[in-house]
Amino acid sequence: MSRPQRPVRADYAAFTTISTRWSDNDIYGHVNNSVYYFWFDTAVNEYLIRAGALDIHAGDTIGLVVETGCAYFAPTAFPDIIHAGVRVDHVGTSSVRYGVGLFANDDAHAAAAGHFTHVYVGRESRRPVPLPDGLRTALEAIRR
Repeated sequence: MSRPQRPVRADYAAFTTISTRWSDNDIYGHVNNSVYYFWFDTAVNEYLIRAGALDIHAGDTIGLVVETGCAYFAPTAFPDIIHAGVRVDHVGTSSVRYGVGLFANDDAHAAAAGHFTHVYVGRESRRPVPLPDGLRTALEAIRR
């Protein structure tokens, strides 16, 4: 299996700033790998909420994670500030694959990079639905 290339900030279209917490560190003195997935979720959903494309409380359409993955390049630790870059790598009829890069402090290269795939479903039915126009517009704005 080949190692993915380490992304740079210019590979991403939108950014969210996330503060690490003392509790993010594990016994080895760095942020535990599981926390990175929380950061992916935070970055993607914050972008969608800011873009007016997601109403987490009352929207008819919600995104369910169906796949995610991460490559780790360098450790992060409290009290680092994480800059999470988001882009859209693929848009389907009812799904989207996001690329997310996590950058510690002022680092030019990602400490970790991964992907996050949502299938959009009806809140009540939990069945796939076509992406609403407002969501599709927000996704196209950060498509690479």
